Amino acid sequence: MDKIMGLELKMPDLGNLNESGHKLECRVALVSSDSKLANEWISALNSTAAVHDNPFGLQFEAVAPADVERLAQSEDHLQAVIVDGGSDGQGLEAADDLADRIHALRSQLNIFLVAHSGFAGATSLPGKSGSKSLANLRRRFDELFDRREGNFNHMFRLVQAFIARRASTPFADTLKEYVFSARDAWHTPGHSGGDGLRNSPWVGDFYRFMGEHIFNTDLSVSVQVLDSLLEPHSVIQEAQDLAAQAFGARHTFFLTNGTSTANKVVIQQILGGGGKIIVDQACHKSVHHAIVMNRCEPVYLKSVLHPEFGIYGPVKRSDIEAALDEHGDARLLVITSCTYDGLRYDLKPIIDYAHERGVKVLVDEAWFAHGFFHPELRPTALECGADYVTQSTHKMLSAFSQASMIHVQDPEFDEFRFRENLNMHASTSPQYAMIASLDVARKQMAMEGYGRLKQCLKMVEILRKAVNETGVFRALTRDDLIAEPLASDNIRLDPSKVTIDISQSGYSGNEMQIKLFDQYGIQVEKTTYNTITVLVTLGSTESKLLRLIHALKQLAGNTHKRIHVGSPRRLPEFTRFTCLPADAYFADTEELPLMDNGIEAAKQLTGRTSADEIVPYPPGIPVLVPGQEISTQIVQFLQQLLQGQNTTEIHGLIFRSDEPMLRVVSEIPVNKAEKGSSSAKKKAGK
Repeated sequence: MDKIMGLELKMPDLGNLNESGHKLECRVALVSSDSKLANEWISALNSTAAVHDNPFGLQFEAVAPADVERLAQSEDHLQAVIVDGGSDGQGLEAADDLADRIHALRSQLNIFLVAHSGFAGATSLPGKSGSKSLANLRRRFDELFDRREGNFNHMFRLVQAFIARRASTPFADTLKEYVFSARDAWHTPGHSGGDGLRNSPWVGDFYRFMGEHIFNTDLSVSVQVLDSLLEPHSVIQEAQDLAAQAFGARHTFFLTNGTSTANKVVIQQILGGGGKIIVDQACHKSVHHAIVMNRCEPVYLKSVLHPEFGIYGPVKRSDIEAALDEHGDARLLVITSCTYDGLRYDLKPIIDYAHERGVKVLVDEAWFAHGFFHPELRPTALECGADYVTQSTHKMLSAFSQASMIHVQDPEFDEFRFRENLNMHASTSPQYAMIASLDVARKQMAMEGYGRLKQCLKMVEILRKAVNETGVFRALTRDDLIAEPLASDNIRLDPSKVTIDISQSGYSGNEMQIKLFDQYGIQVEKTTYNTITVLVTLGSTESKLLRLIHALKQLAGNTHKRIHVGSPRRLPEFTRFTCLPADAYFADTEELPLMDNGIEAAKQLTGRTSADEIVPYPPGIPVLVPGQEISTQIVQFLQQLLQGQNTTEIHGLIFRSDEPMLRVVSEIPVNKAEKGSSSAKKKAGK
């Protein structure tokens, strides 16, 4: 017996097992105030399902209009809704509103409309003026049924066809079929489906470790039946179209070399050859790289540091708006939402503000690919009007590492030029298993994303409660993580990123990470000096959750007094640009020592122009970018990191005989220095 909102419903054993032996079950709700029609149709449709091929286990049930939203929230197996618009058309407006509410809860559900016979020839909706509302209504529903419908075989097949379309994986299926056809390979790659390794006495163990299919799915672009990622026309294009529909985009493009490349492609699309870009200083390094590669003029926005936890959050909305007002010639705004720590902007007013000033918006949603599939996580960047959204499908969903997507809804989108920009960065030898994983990850979210995320959110609640019950550790809330300057910005938190305050344990974040790994076999996502962060994803299980809670309880009973109390390192103030980042990066340079008796190094470096991006990790925010003037404060900050007790990676330094060096511009030619506009020389966030 299954329970829905306290009501027990007896479900037949449909016996629909897929290839992996799991039973498939799809509920379809008919929403109508006409009990006579509802009973007749449900009886006829279930009778039809019983005698026809029913691989998805379609089961039809009648639901009152007042109950459908509760059903959508409680029933994970719900896959489609048929909404009755009434016998005289008076219910069409209510059906339209109901479809909106259902989509707000479950964006993936197929929704069908039952209309009266005169609907097809109507020009407007009762209760609404003009034909535009009617056109929108027709687009909102997947298909229409006439109330006089008597061919329930056709109706059943149509509903099944829409669900089958959503459940299809055109590329993954074609790849599997090709592999199982066992063709002889006389093409790249050289291992030839693994034959080059399988019988080798030296590397055969690697073949056995990795498994057969990791090799026989590693194919060449010579296999035309698998389409071309660079110029897709068949199964890859079909898979991308399904992804666009699933994530709510106009166009979607697959990438097999990560969101780093996705960001570079989009920035090149808007600013190839130069132009002004407004960007969070704490953005991903790929954005900084794209600024150099495309000769952009950056206007950096200052992230807000949470002083207690050493976590850098979003930029103040007022700073973003001020930058948009001051830099009227900017062409692109880049925002990261959510951040590594799960903090999300209130995006719509920011995007609207940028669009009013003619500025395109790219939102880096690398950590938020799952957001569209549960109402507690919406709205997403696409729903808020972003022109371009980049997502790391591999970070929170079930795709392979490096598998990412670009979603587009720019009304001025030039697809031909975009493909050329993408091809400049993409490999001509893509990994087909990655493409297949994107196809499969999309299918999973389209068919069971809501239910899986609901499970994740329940695990988050259990974990947070258990952490707080230790009396030593504390699961930080949204209010804990938002620094005071952001208090009025309506910042939200992705609950799947659980940040735990470990201050009272006596351990540093790095020490706690090591203890969890060495003693309990647990690897966390990130640390600061007094926090650790774990991710609750589709792959989180009850057993993993039990082991994590057990480990934290054990460690809570074994605290110690910390000898050295850490504190967050506040990044030094951004200085100014003396030239464009590209000019500095490609200029004639020299290497100067960073340490060199400390004071002497500061004298030599102060006032010089950095040629490289220097990034301490954590937090992963550059303290220097190419073209930026080096200050004494920056030099001393880097020296303190290198001399500190806790290990800090500093990306961008050069080591000569173990001596850290900074690459600086030898001199700046006058004509190049003039290219850096006065606005580019202002401090970030001003």
